[in-house]
Amino acid sequence: MMDRRAFLGLATTGVIAAPAIARAQQTGKAHRIGFLSLQSGLTSTTEAFRQGLRELGYVEGRNLIIEYRWADRKEERLPELAAELVRLKVEVIVTAAAPTIEAARRATSTIPIVMAAAADPVGSGLVASLARPGGNVTGLSALSTDLAGKRLQLVRELLPKATRVAVLAYHGTSATRLFLEEMRAAAQQMGVLLVVQEVKEAGDLPGAFTAMQRERAQALIVQVTPFSADNAKRIVELAAQNRLPAMYDVRSFVEAGGLVSYGPSLPEMFRRAAFYVDRILKGAKPADLPIEQPNKFELVINMKAAKTLGLVIPQALLARADQVIE
Repeated sequence: MMDRRAFLGLATTGVIAAPAIARAQQTGKAHRIGFLSLQSGLTSTTEAFRQGLRELGYVEGRNLIIEYRWADRKEERLPELAAELVRLKVEVIVTAAAPTIEAARRATSTIPIVMAAAADPVGSGLVASLARPGGNVTGLSALSTDLAGKRLQLVRELLPKATRVAVLAYHGTSATRLFLEEMRAAAQQMGVLLVVQEVKEAGDLPGAFTAMQRERAQALIVQVTPFSADNAKRIVELAAQNRLPAMYDVRSFVEAGGLVSYGPSLPEMFRRAAFYVDRILKGAKPADLPIEQPNKFELVINMKAAKTLGLVIPQALLARADQVIE
């Protein structure tokens, strides 16, 4: 493995000792923030956020209490979980991905909301503009929709003869609509036919891949969503079984055996979200904090996956890769 960057490790525990919390509460100096997630527990991105807070002087159980609310992959739970955080009168709600951000925004118009990663916050109507978000929402944009054309271009570099490219997307969100609009515009410009498959639950995945084969797709682009992250292993397995070279948004898919990924570092974005929390706890208004966009993107290639597929990775792509997994 050739690794040019260091990454944060996964948290070993997500439990804060009750006595520590009690001591923090007794001092009256502890800030209380909420963390709302579609997932079911701590991940590398959550730990990156916690690390970012520690770097800024916030220690859970001493001067910080984090109220974690996990939706366990059930979107229908988000409104009540967001309402719980509002009832607790947390000072900030931290979240990511359109469904959770929208749930938090519907629950409160006064408590500041920090987006650790949003596909297209302006296009999705979450903020008024990048420079002046307005309202109570600020944070970071993952540029997921803007990068759609770049990922298709990379697929064409990898497979110059590919004219039919499948897209696996999550059904029914504003981010998906914008993502597919960008994909279709790029595909039209490049002369590529898209085979779009929208899924809503894990049980939809086998049928989606069967449809891709029926439509003679030659490659696959996977939209990054909480759903795809939760089902990364299964998606990677199905892509391999169907011999579809697949492009992902984040490196975790490639580390799970996928072929290639291109996008910002999600752990780094979550770490940076701690900066927004710090600014707000010190008095800044979210309406006045500009949305940040990533300026570094990772290209990660899995050579083992390439060999299994019988692909020869162009030297130009290998030279640009931030990491090559052998």
